Formats: sequence, structure tokens, C-alpha cells
Amino acid sequence: MTLEEVVGCNSTDKKMETVNQALEELLVAAQRQGCLTVGVYESAKLMNVDPDCVVLCVLATDEEDQDDIALQIHFTLLQAFCCDNDINILRVSGLRRLAQVLGEPATENSEPRDFHCILVTNPQCQPLKCQSLEDVGKYCEESRCKNQWIPYLSLQER
Repeated sequence: MTLEEVVGCNSTDKKMETVNQALEELLVAAQRQGCLTVGVYESAKLMNVDPDCVVLCVLATDEEDQDDIALQIHFTLLQAFCCDNDINILRVSGLRRLAQVLGEPATENSEPRDFHCILVTNPQCQPLKCQSLEDVGKYCEESRCKNQWIPYLSLQER
């Protein structure tokens, strides 16, 4: 391995860690401000009604979800809709980490929320302004410039 490869890998790892942290901060801030929609069906309904308010679509899966054909079809449709409407998209792994970040209660009696699709909205009347939204948006834009239309992040449990 050359020095350039070592430095490049280290730089990429730091960038990914920064983007992961920005995404987590963004999701928490959006949840606090009521700008978060969780669930595949809830997200599809919102995008049908008001796609202009959506600024980020997070599609999350783990290895066991890769064989879920219905979920993959939903993802394909959501991705196409987001591309047509200039909505940033991120694919992530780490559903348990998303549940931790968003404070999913660990009770046995309640049905777990569907974290497979999460939308961050930015209402016109009270815009969501935070550095993490800009950081994640910039990462998505940089990825598109590299012909990676749907960037992928792996959220690590802590």
C-alpha cells in the first residue's frame, strides 16, 4: 500500500465518521422540532401530499432485510420519487443504531417503529436550520458528483 492510499483511506474514514455524526445530529434535531416522519407508508403519504417540504430521505436496512422483496420495491419507488423531486437520499445500515438515536423505547408490549424510511422535512413557515443538515446535504451532493447517486453509510452502535 502506498502512502497516498494510506492517507486517502484515513481521510475517507474520518469523512464517513463526520457524516455519520452529522446524520445522527440532524435526526435528533429534526425530531425535536417535529420535522421527522418515520415509516415507509407514512413517508410515502407525506411525499405524495407535500414533496417540496422533504429535504432528506434516509432508507435503512440491515442484512436480514436484503431478501425482503416488498421492502426493496418500496425503496426503488421512493428512490425514483426522490430523484425526480431533487430530494437527497441516503442508504444506511444500522436499524438498531437509528432506534437508539431516535430514542425508541425498549418495551415489550409496544410495536417497534418502522425505521426503514425516515424523512427530514423543512417546512416553509419555520425552516430547519442546522449545520448537520448542510453537512449531510453536501455529502449527498459530493456523492452525486462522483456518480454515486445514492450514497451509503454504515451507522455503528455505541
